[in-house]
Amino acid sequence: MIKRLFIAHPASVGESYGEHFRHALAFSAAMFVGAAACLVHALIPSMCQRTGSGIIARLHDRMVVNRTTTRHP
Repeated sequence: MIKRLFIAHPASVGESYGEHFRHALAFSAAMFVGAAACLVHALIPSMCQRTGSGIIARLHDRMVVNRTTTRHP
């Protein structure tokens, strides 16, 4: 049960629990910043015109385009 909850998924993407935690936390922080920028843009359309989409593009590059396929032993 513990292995399934905390270890199986990180291992499936080639990361330890700590590595996965750090990466997921960094993504979460970037998404919060992007969400805040989108909220500001919704209220004041002339502000943050490209911030949200720029963050999404960078996150996509990090997660999908530049994904490493090397797995830990």
